[in-house]
Amino acid sequence: MFYRHLPIILHDICMVGFAWILAIIVRYEWPLFPDVEATLWQVLPIVVGVQSSVLWYSGLYRGIWRFTSMPDLATILRAVLIGTLAIVLVLVLFNRLELIPRSSLLFYPFLLIFLLGMPRLLYRLWHEQSFNFLLTDKTNYQRVLVLGAGTSGDMLVRDMLRSQSCGYMPVGFLDDQPRLHGGKVQGVPVLGSTNKVVETVESLAVDVIIIAMPAATDEQMRCVVELCERCTVPVRTLPKLDNVVNGQVTLRALHDVAIDDLLGRDKVQLDWQIIEAGLRGKVVMVSGGGGSIGAELCRQIARLNPTALVIFERGEFNLYRIEMQLRQEFPELVLQAHLGDIVDAVAVGHILECYHPEVVFHAAAYKHVPMLQSQAREAARNNVLGTKILAEATAAQGCQTFLLISTDKAVNPTNIMGATKRAAEIICQAMNGRCKTRFITVRFGNVLGSAGSVVPLFKKQIAKGGPVTVTHPDISRYFMTIPEACQLILQAGAMGQGGEIFVLDMGKPVKIRYLAEQMIRLSGKVPDKDIKIVYTELRPGEKLHEELFHADEKLGKTTHAKILLADHRSNNWERLTETLTQLAEACENYAENDIKKMLKRLVPEMNSVQ
Repeated sequence: MFYRHLPIILHDICMVGFAWILAIIVRYEWPLFPDVEATLWQVLPIVVGVQSSVLWYSGLYRGIWRFTSMPDLATILRAVLIGTLAIVLVLVLFNRLELIPRSSLLFYPFLLIFLLGMPRLLYRLWHEQSFNFLLTDKTNYQRVLVLGAGTSGDMLVRDMLRSQSCGYMPVGFLDDQPRLHGGKVQGVPVLGSTNKVVETVESLAVDVIIIAMPAATDEQMRCVVELCERCTVPVRTLPKLDNVVNGQVTLRALHDVAIDDLLGRDKVQLDWQIIEAGLRGKVVMVSGGGGSIGAELCRQIARLNPTALVIFERGEFNLYRIEMQLRQEFPELVLQAHLGDIVDAVAVGHILECYHPEVVFHAAAYKHVPMLQSQAREAARNNVLGTKILAEATAAQGCQTFLLISTDKAVNPTNIMGATKRAAEIICQAMNGRCKTRFITVRFGNVLGSAGSVVPLFKKQIAKGGPVTVTHPDISRYFMTIPEACQLILQAGAMGQGGEIFVLDMGKPVKIRYLAEQMIRLSGKVPDKDIKIVYTELRPGEKLHEELFHADEKLGKTTHAKILLADHRSNNWERLTETLTQLAEACENYAENDIKKMLKRLVPEMNSVQ
């Protein structure tokens, strides 16, 4: 380390000597009196030795010149002041400060701070931006307009100016804070508010717009993107604030604006201490762990230091994919991945007997509404009877918590899928209190990008040039991102005492037509011009608008703003078990009509099922 820093150490030694000589000359002027000059050369080695030692022990040489910052300058200030006091003490003992003017002792620290700090700042300036960037040929650089002159915009532009090979040249900022207008950030002017984006792009010949607003709300982001869509240049953005690791904003974090950026919501504040306390040191099982929600749940749980994670999944490829990912990302995780079907009571019992999980997340379910509408047996067998088998086996093993992941389609269901999920809720509500296991239900709407959802379908249709099919101009759905849904599931599981139906606050419903239009625009096309939107008709069992709770379920608040509590309805256990037995017999006999009758008996509010 010493040899690596030798040039810097030699530089600082020279600066110490020069500062001391200069301080004496400032007081006496040149040429010096012979006796003063003799004293100067006599005490100079003492000054250099004492001050250099203080600089070394202060840790100054652990800093890197090209990243010099305020902490480095503070270190210089502290080391120089301590060094000056040490020099005075040594010189008092050496010659009682004879022929050393007191004013020179005041000049010396100021001169040395300047001589040590200025070269470091100039070196950083050279490396970062001013000189190198000005001397670089920028004819092939893309002219960038940055929306957002806050901390993220500042760090992003600094990264552009520091990296000569990035190919970006920032030409201006737009920000909605009036106090910033007319100022400069990293030497780049703040030209006005974001509503001037179109005229600014034209006047400055901008090639790329970058949205540096990771803390923007959903509504703010929509407004900004809609303004940018009036321009004909590409638009890129930074991830949401909760996805920016350690607050580091770099050019590598940039990506094209995605639908998640428009429909994603405000950052969710979670009580990770409670969540981790509920899972740390426990064996956790996830059924359907290879699906969209199940896989993300596994990733979130793996970070919380469980004793072991057991994945139960019927899809071979899905299980292989999540197992490989978890083993790579969490090599120390005790992971047990098993193929199996929740309707296989023997397999379910065997897994629970082998691993004795303390917490079970039940994410295994069929969920495709139109497909299940004509396959009532498979829907009921998997979603209803599979839940019953897993719940009973969990209770028999004395597990602490069973958490069912439900859907908004279970509220006043108009389709087979929704009815089966409501029946699964009823089973969990009825079993709670009949054993030691706490049964908790979490209900939410659509998740962006999940398997079988509308977003991947629209992407494929847009890639083929259209048309994009929407069932109805006014159809709307609730949306949230997969990570947010899973985090809120974990939070609800940590809060639940048993018997609750937690309803996730999904925000405002989004029209599917708006979703299609935005996805077309984000692909660089114009809706109904480059790519047509075709309206078909509502599919069998499909609602125009989804609901999150039934009229008889009075919603209450919980300790978390994003999680609501639905007051569940009571059920007759004997009648429920009798109906489930008849449902199982109907499934064995493949009696579809009887299955629908049993579902209607289980879920009286079900209507319009064809």
